[in-house]
Amino acid sequence: MAIRIYLEDILKGRNMTSKELCALVGITEANLSILRSGKAKGVRFSTINKICWHLNCDVGDIIKCDGTLEGNDET
Repeated sequence: MAIRIYLEDILKGRNMTSKELCALVGITEANLSILRSGKAKGVRFSTINKICWHLNCDVGDIIKCDGTLEGNDET
């Protein structure tokens, strides 16, 4: 997938567990796990906003594009 999630790296850098972040943000551990694994099909801006606020980071620190177009068969 062209979108990569670096939430695990940010959590480690902040010495925070995903369980702690879930409590702060108000989401389930299952939903955070889906996001962390990169398998999420979408995420609410309000959730990203809360994650960034509590981790004191920018959206671009968590979500990055690898420069490819998903599903693009052109070479």
